[in-house]
Amino acid sequence: MAANFASDCEGFNRRNFLRIGAGAGLLGLSLPELLKLEAHAAAKRNGVSASKKADSIIMVWLAGGPATIDMWDLKPDAPEGIRGEFKPINTSAAGIQISEHMPKMAKVADKTTIVRSIYHSIPSHGPATVFMTTGNKPTPALQYPAMGSLVSKLVKGEEGVPSYVSFSDIRGGTAGSSGYLGTAYNPFLVEGNAGSADGKGSKGTLKVRGIQLPTDFTLEELNNRDKLLAGFDATFRDVDKKADLIQGFDAFHQQALDILRSDKTRKAFDLSLEKPETRARYGADNFGQSALAARRLVESGVRFVTISIGGWDTHSKTFESHSKKLQPTLDNTLSALIADLSDRGMLDRTMVYCAGEFGRTPKVNKNVGRDHWARSMAVVLAGGGFKRGYAHGTTDAQGMAAATDPCLPDDVSSTIFANLGIDPKLEINSSTGRPIQLFREGTVVDKLLA
Repeated sequence: MAANFASDCEGFNRRNFLRIGAGAGLLGLSLPELLKLEAHAAAKRNGVSASKKADSIIMVWLAGGPATIDMWDLKPDAPEGIRGEFKPINTSAAGIQISEHMPKMAKVADKTTIVRSIYHSIPSHGPATVFMTTGNKPTPALQYPAMGSLVSKLVKGEEGVPSYVSFSDIRGGTAGSSGYLGTAYNPFLVEGNAGSADGKGSKGTLKVRGIQLPTDFTLEELNNRDKLLAGFDATFRDVDKKADLIQGFDAFHQQALDILRSDKTRKAFDLSLEKPETRARYGADNFGQSALAARRLVESGVRFVTISIGGWDTHSKTFESHSKKLQPTLDNTLSALIADLSDRGMLDRTMVYCAGEFGRTPKVNKNVGRDHWARSMAVVLAGGGFKRGYAHGTTDAQGMAAATDPCLPDDVSSTIFANLGIDPKLEINSSTGRPIQLFREGTVVDKLLA
């Protein structure tokens, strides 16, 4: 059967390019230039732009809904009971102020974009988490895949490493999963402890869940067992050739085998290879060391990594929690991650996305806490094509709602994928063959782009 060569919008296909190659000089184009044009056309057919600005994403998830009015969008002139207890401080980005409890983030603010005008209408943890992590408003008719799963499918990764890694099940796995894409694009979950930051305490035990050879079990034995399993699989596959679940597990199984046969992931998790001062810079806790591991995973070729820190659901004693633990912990680790990526020349090709499911009420409640509030919130972006030293949008005088340049979670997700060189309106097929647009309502926010 003859090969099917797809044409572009003007009717040209690969054979056309090859046919005119010899006479290309008449058109003022060399053969390399023609091949470059062909590659660009092929990339556009697959929804990937040849001018992409980033290869990888590290998502820092603040589970519970952070009070961004006390972090990135303070209101010192608001009435008592709204403005909170924290003072704003100047940052390295002209005209931008953030909380006094994040002095290290203030120093790297010239490398970030703070989006202060995000809003949505879902004040419930589960559905809001799905909205923020998928870029699509949840619907009972379809389970949308996490952005990490989309990246795993659309961005070519390195051999021997997983494309999508998560350091925790977000909301018990209800968010962060592959949705309609099928099992093959689920995240590889990390388990274990990152170990002591100074290298003198407990040794790190980080590993991809379920992917570790038993003691004294060799790669040769693994390959022999895999051949035997393949024989059984072929027999059962004949029973139902349309078993999408089985096909998904097959793809996931193959990725797992590739990881086992390579030492790239194992080395990425070996934090003892880092200098003690680098480990200390990220923070001695598991969150800090996980962020360092995330940077190492991206270095090894992983395309999307999610790390998470909880405790942000502060219905009571919010100022105590923020000042004593939450903000100092995030301040230390997030600033270290951004600065380290920059120092290594990685920030240009790596996006950092720090967000939670919603913000908190501007009005402080009777328990000195803030409740769920989705009508105004903020996120922080860095690297990979985003502007630096920029604050996007504003909220009104009391932080109740977006006042200028309002945007939705799906707009931010669309902009992230634009930086990856992927058209947010691209249609891809579900595991059952149904064509679905990546982000059904989001649009690229050009003002966020460098």
